Parts: sequence; structure tokens; C-alpha cells
Amino acid sequence: MKIAASSILKEDINNMLSDPNIPWDDLKNSKVLVTGATGSIGGLLICTLSAANIRYNLKIDIFAHGRSIDKGDILKSEYNAKFIASDIRDPIPLNIPHNLDYVFHCAAITKSADIVAKPADVLSTEADGLRNTLNIALKHHCKSFVYLSSMEVYGQLDNDTVAESDLGYLDLTNPRSSYPESKRFCEALCVAYYTQHSLPVKIARLALTFGAGVQNDESNTRVYSQFARKALAGENIELHTQGNSISNSCYTADTIRGLLTILLKGNNGEAYNVVNPTASATIRDMANTVANDICGGNIEVVINVPDDINIRGYAPDAVYVLNADKLKALGWVPKYNLAEMYKRMIADWSEKQ
Repeated sequence: MKIAASSILKEDINNMLSDPNIPWDDLKNSKVLVTGATGSIGGLLICTLSAANIRYNLKIDIFAHGRSIDKGDILKSEYNAKFIASDIRDPIPLNIPHNLDYVFHCAAITKSADIVAKPADVLSTEADGLRNTLNIALKHHCKSFVYLSSMEVYGQLDNDTVAESDLGYLDLTNPRSSYPESKRFCEALCVAYYTQHSLPVKIARLALTFGAGVQNDESNTRVYSQFARKALAGENIELHTQGNSISNSCYTADTIRGLLTILLKGNNGEAYNVVNPTASATIRDMANTVANDICGGNIEVVINVPDDINIRGYAPDAVYVLNADKLKALGWVPKYNLAEMYKRMIADWSEKQ
């Protein structure tokens, strides 16, 4: 989990730190809490904040929360983060002498198989975890709080494009809905804390996020990870559906810049899509991009729908492209398209082998 090891990641971090749209000085001498710190996005946030400390002498005090003590030890040794190990559903044992300035709440259960098999855990992790973190932020007079939500809150819509004000149908009898419905509840909880307690909360609705910094881990069964591993192995990509669902995507470094932009420039009580609309494509088209643009046509895309498709935990088909105009109005501009996202992630993985 030594995140900033490859030349690709170092280039990404340098580009993020050089982004003139991010007011880095606002973070000077601040205390920042990142929950879900041992995940890809939480870890990259900590890596970036640590690098900002070195370049700009910001003296940010970084608090990282997660469950894995082993991964937490790496965050401590590599990025000088203070690691707090506990279940996010329990009150967070955060003891600091002064106010906590900023919070990124990244903790969540995101594996599709777990969402279907453990829907009660999904709901309690989201609801109890967020409530605990909001209470910590409230107690410490937090200046800005960003909750990481998901594009799945939109449910099923017939729109061609979807902005933050849109909302569609969710089947509450489907255990897979535990994830998007818990995200909807948590967004409402964020707005409630802003309205009732004046806590400065913002919401980031993340698209499928991948790129350099995501670990090449066999336990990661997300579609982008499976496609990239097939590309590295020179094996055909097998789809378990017809691949008609549109995947809205965003590169890792673009997402981190988006989260920092929302933290420091976003409006309280509002949601922002974090997505690169030019990187949106159907799952089948994404697979073809990997097969043709990344592998030069040396592998193929085949469709093989398994008999147990209903227990695989796949989300219902999405047929829309997310709109990013609201975040762009804050000065954020995504940089990498779909093919570049895969090229940079695969190069990052290859360099670490």
C-alpha cells in the first residue's frame, strides 16, 4: 500500500499539487480526518495531503480512520498520519487538543457481492458510520465536511443526462438496493445536520473511480479491475451481462482534485457529481476500448451470462450520462478520458510488479 511508488503516481501527485484551482493555503496548520483511509480513495487523499505538506510546508495534521491495523501502520510510516483503528459504526475515539478543521468521510461497503449478501451491514455501516463522523465534526467545530456518496443514488432514470437535481426509481425489495438507498439516507442526514446544526457539509456523488493508485488486488472485483487484469494477462474479456449499462467514470487524480475542490469551494448542504462525462460508455464499449485501444485487438470481448446472475450483485442498468457542470463551475476540469485512465492504471500496476 505504498501508494506514491510509481512514476505515474508521482506525475499525478505533482499535477494535483500544481492545480491553481485548489487553494492549498486554506489547509495550512489544519487538522484533517479521513475515514475509510485504507481504501483507494481515502489512501490517495492521505497521500496527496502528505505530499502537500512537504511541498508547501502546510503542517496539516492528518488523522486516518480504518479497520486494518497493518494498513494503518503503512499510513503512519509513509505519510505521517495518525491512525485510528475501530469499526466506523462505533463512536470514533478521536482525541485532539484543538478543533478538527476538515473531514472526508469515505468509509463504506462497496463490493457488490457483500452488498447482496450483507445488506444489513451495508445499511448500518453507512447510517451509523456517518452519524458518528458527523457528531465528531460537530463536536470539534469542523470548517468543512465532505461525504462521499455515489452515482447509484439516482436509481433508474430514462434521462439521457442526469444532473444533481434528478432522482429515479429504486426497488426496495431488492437487497442490492441497500447500497443506493443507504446513500440516499446519508445524503438526507448530511443536509439535516447542516440545516439543524449549521454543520458545513457537502456531498460528492462519485462515478466509477479508477486509475493510478488503485491496487492490483484480486479481491477487487469491480468491472474496471477485471478488465485491466485481463489486459495484463492477454486473456479475453468475459461479460456476464449484455453490457448495455452506461458506466460513468472518473480518473483517480481527477476525483481527488474534485473532492478537494468541493471541500474548499463547494456550497454547504449541496451535492456535486464527480465524473468525466467524456469517459462515460456502456460496459460493452468499455470492454472494447480495453480490447482494441489498450491491447491492440489481441484479445476479444465475449458474452457469457451465468445461471446465478441474480446473486452476483450487479446494479440495474443505467442508461444515462452524469452531468458535471456544477462541479466545473467551481473551476474543476477533468483531465483523462477512458482509454487514458486504463493506460495509466495498467502502467502503474506494471511498474509495481
